[in-house]
Amino acid sequence: MNETTVCVVGNVATQPVFRETAAGASARFRLAVTQRYWDREKSAWRDGHTNFFTVWANRTLATNVQASVSVGEPLVVRGRLKIRSEQRDGQSWAGADIEASAIGHDLARGTAAFRRALRSEQVPDRIADQDSGQGAARQGPGPVSGHAAGPVSGLSPDQAARPEPDWETGPVEGPVERPVEGPTERREPVLAS
Repeated sequence: MNETTVCVVGNVATQPVFRETAAGASARFRLAVTQRYWDREKSAWRDGHTNFFTVWANRTLATNVQASVSVGEPLVVRGRLKIRSEQRDGQSWAGADIEASAIGHDLARGTAAFRRALRSEQVPDRIADQDSGQGAARQGPGPVSGHAAGPVSGLSPDQAARPEPDWETGPVEGPVERPVEGPTERREPVLAS
C-alpha cells in the first residue's frame, strides 16, 4: 500500500474526546508539534513553527487514550497521515489528521507508569466473578503518567499481589542466583538447568 506513515513528537493541545459507537470506541485530540532549532547568534534553542495535527485513535487504543492522556503531556504518535481539505463559508480549509497505530508518552521528557489493559472479551467474565464475590476489587482505568496506580482491574488475586522485581538484587522468582566471583559484589542471575 502507498500510505504516508509518520512519527511525530509533540504536546497534547486539547482534552481527548472519547465516543463509544456501534463500530467501537473512538477518541480524538489535537497535538501541537513545534520545531526547535539552535540559534547560533544567541547560543540558545528557539521555537520555530508549530504544526497542529488531529490524532484519531480507535478501539482499544481509544480507550487507553481516554485513560492515559491529558492536556500538556508530551507524546510520541505513530500513524497514517491524512490531509483533508474542505470548503467552509466560501473559503478553502486544509487540515492534517493522523490515524494513530501507536501512542505513548515521550520518556525523554518525563516518566510514566505502564499498566496492561484488559482485552474486551475478558471483562464480562471478571465482572461476573466480582458480582459473585470471587474476583479482585475492580478499579476502572485511570490516568497513567504522574498519577498513583492502584490494582489493575481483572487480575487474579495472586497476580495483583505479585511484587515488583528488585533489579538491584535480581528477580524475585524464577532463576537461581549465585554471586559472581571477583572484585565486585554484583550478582547475576543464573538459570537452573
